[in-house]
Parts: sequence; C-alpha cells; structure tokens
Amino acid sequence: MGFKINGKELPPIAIGTWAWGGGTNGSKMVFGSKSDPKILKESFDIAFESGFTLFDTAAVYGMGNAEKLLAEFTNGKDFIFSDKYTPLKKFSPEILENMYIDSITTFDGRIPDIYWLHQPKYIKATLPCLCKMQKDGKIGSIGVSNFNFEQLQTANEIVKEHGCTIAGVQNHFSLIHRTSEENGVLEWCKNNNAVFFAYMVLEQGALTGKFNSRKKMPFFSRRGFVYNRHLKKLEPLLKELEVVGKRHGLTVSQTAVTYAIAKGTLPIIGITKPYQAKELAKITSVTLSKGEILQLETTADEIGIRVKAGWE
Repeated sequence: MGFKINGKELPPIAIGTWAWGGGTNGSKMVFGSKSDPKILKESFDIAFESGFTLFDTAAVYGMGNAEKLLAEFTNGKDFIFSDKYTPLKKFSPEILENMYIDSITTFDGRIPDIYWLHQPKYIKATLPCLCKMQKDGKIGSIGVSNFNFEQLQTANEIVKEHGCTIAGVQNHFSLIHRTSEENGVLEWCKNNNAVFFAYMVLEQGALTGKFNSRKKMPFFSRRGFVYNRHLKKLEPLLKELEVVGKRHGLTVSQTAVTYAIAKGTLPIIGITKPYQAKELAKITSVTLSKGEILQLETTADEIGIRVKAGWE
C-alpha cells in the first residue's frame, strides 16, 4: 500500500500492545490470561527481525505497563512509535501535557511518530493542543481514534484551522464490524492521504479459529463475556475463512488479517506468543481476489453478528 506516517514508510501490519502487562485494561482482565515478559520479548524480537517495526501502544494499556515493556524491548532500536492520549473525565492542557510527558519519559524522550486522541471527547479543546504540540516538535503527526464520520469531519475542520492535518484514523474494523466502511470513514482516509489503522481485526480471538462453541474463551475475562455467546453463530464464517485460507496456505487468523489489508486498512495485530509473530510474514505475501472478499463478506452478513465495544 505504501502508507506513510511522519515521513516514514510503514510496514503493512502494526504490532499492538493492548494485551501486554497487567492491571486494569491489562492482559488478565481483558483477555483472561497473564502475559509473560520473557515470551513477549521473544515474540517482539521475531516480529521486529521480520520487518514489523511499527508498534501501537497507549498509556492506558495495562495502566502504563505496556508502554514500559515496549520501551524496554525497543531500547536502542529504530522503530516507528504510535502512542495515545486517552481523555479523562475532565480536560485541561495540563492534563494532556502530563500524560504526554509520562509517556515520552518512559521512552527516554522519544517522541511518537503519531499521537492519537484516543476517544472523541473534548475535541474542540484537545485538537488545538495537539496541533501546537506538533508544531513544537513534540509529536510527529496527529491521529484520531474511535471517531465516526461526523466527528472526523469536525476534527478535520479544527486541525485545518490550526494548519495541521489528520494523519490517521484508528477504528474497530473486521469482517463482522465494517462500520467505518459503511459510514464513509475508510473512504475519507483514502481520499485525504490518511492511514486507516484497523484494530480488533481478529475480534480478540473470535476470528482466529482457536475458539468455538465447544472451546470457549476464558469466562472471567472481558472478551469471554462479550464473545462466548456468539461463538456458535460464528462457525460458518470461521469455516469460510478456513476454505479461503487453504487456497493460499493461510490459517483462519491469517486470512482474516489478509482480508483487512485487502480493504485498504493497516491492521494492528496484538502478539503475545512467538508463533503469532511468525505468522505475520506469510500474510503480507498473499492477495485475496474480489470474489473471495465478497464470499467472506456475504457469509459475515448472513450470520448477522455485530459486536460493539463499550467505548465505541
């Protein structure tokens, strides 16, 4: 695709760190399992050595633990850095500045290539501050996350007034959640030289083939609470992903990611294990046909599942 952020060529897949670290919004609460730093480091090394040098994180992932692990793993390495400001119950420039300083201090002063407004809150107050930060050289570029089309238009107007642009949009996108295509956000990105970063492409494991009506996700986890009730109904789509994937030597999860790439997005894929990192390289060498894309979307539409996260 040739995507660029902050003047840097991007790999076709970003590595997500949402499942790194513990605490609130960490691996145990969201995904139902603890992450092992040694295994994470091994997974990181495999991905990095395979050319996947774009890493997406946020101060709220593991309440700072994900940032700390990523900073440790990337120390001394040339990587592309995506980080986020998550709005709190109140906004002030000082709150934004303090969260930003905490993040870059973790990375020894390394500035984010793209810094995201994580949710569409306090848009009119926050975006001018981000523009000033960009002009002052504190961030490379500006992104917005979890924005619908109308919110994106508002954001674009605000940053344009301050001489800046929206470099990226980061939204939930998968075979069973194509809202950003339906409401025009994805097309807007294509027309405005902005990169669409797709998160939850694998629906937290529901589109990997690892889970089904007989093998459920961990019950005492956020993803188990959301997805376990849908696993039986998802089986026809998982079968279709398997059929399409076999034509290209792909697994179910690889096919779901390949689909997202074919739609013009840059998927953010969370990895916590070495085998997940090894699977990434194969994905980028395959192109799905228009017929295969239609086949997958038709099946997804027929099962009629739409999962919307609580923050969307």
